[in-house]
Amino acid sequence: MAGDENELSVAHLDADAFYVSVELLRRPELRGLPVVVAHEHPRAVVTTASYEARRFGVGSAMPASRARRQCPDAVFIKPDFAAYREASAQMMGIVREHVGRLEVLGLDEAYLDIHELYSPRAAMRRLLAEIKTRTGLDCSVGIGPNRLVAKVASDAEKPSGFVVLTREQACARFAGSPPSLVPGIGPKTAARLEQLGLTTLAAVAAAPEQALVERFGPNLGRDLRRRARFEGGRTIGTPRKVVSESRERTFERDIADPGELRDALTRMSEELCEGLQRRERRGRTIGIKVRLDDFTTVTRARTIAEPTSDAAVVGEVARELLAAYDPPRPVRLLGVRVAGLHRDGEEHGGEGTPGRAEGSARAQLAMPI
Repeated sequence: MAGDENELSVAHLDADAFYVSVELLRRPELRGLPVVVAHEHPRAVVTTASYEARRFGVGSAMPASRARRQCPDAVFIKPDFAAYREASAQMMGIVREHVGRLEVLGLDEAYLDIHELYSPRAAMRRLLAEIKTRTGLDCSVGIGPNRLVAKVASDAEKPSGFVVLTREQACARFAGSPPSLVPGIGPKTAARLEQLGLTTLAAVAAAPEQALVERFGPNLGRDLRRRARFEGGRTIGTPRKVVSESRERTFERDIADPGELRDALTRMSEELCEGLQRRERRGRTIGIKVRLDDFTTVTRARTIAEPTSDAAVVGEVARELLAAYDPPRPVRLLGVRVAGLHRDGEEHGGEGTPGRAEGSARAQLAMPI
């Protein structure tokens, strides 16, 4: 994308506390209260929390039991993902009416290509107003010359934030922030930067590139410096093709009985394949994920000859993989996955060759499911 490096090219739109917001539309009497969306079983984690609950330190991915201790007055609601998907489809449909090119990330956020819009600020304010009017949802928007600036800007003043920054303004505004503020710099990398005395984005941006390369390698070292300087890509494209789908479950109690585990795999295979069939997708690689009570996590996979979305086939292979692994300890979490997906009618090359990993239950893929 051509243009000045500070041209307002990219917007990042992010729905505020999306799951909670959808719930509050159905239960307006809960507005202003600390609300937490989470399952009820003992090992559940928080899906999201209202801003009132966040003031008590409650956040996404926190164990629900801990959230209850930190905010005993919170109202807990079971997640309803069918409702969230419906609300997301409505919201993204409105976005598509306003911009020609976007990249949707999950249910509640998207990057928008705005470089051809007349008066991007005004256009984004109109979009936010229409989303609010037609869906009742509030969103935050960040606008900048690239994806990195837009993303950090959209997080800066939530909820209902509207932040426009050039690259230089982003560098100045967040100079004293920790490196982990920037997407792509995770906790482990931030900890290694801290060992070098680089505890702020300004420090990383000013660090000699060679020093970062020697510590982190040529690719990551240079990338860290670019990110700290808010130098990012501008291209907004279609999202990466979904190549796998999965279902997994953390049990309320650890399970050692093989029959219970087989039944759980069967149910998850049926749920997974129902979704695949609805989206007209099939795949050739079937995998399982097993997490034991000591948190040891193992994956197994097999590639079959023809792509499938048949629950009987997926379930049978998954159960065979589980039997071949024969978990040596009680199981905390179990999951099933179908990979190498394509739409019905598309040509498929598959994920691997049937004659190789196929049939070997010991074949492992380093895959999150």
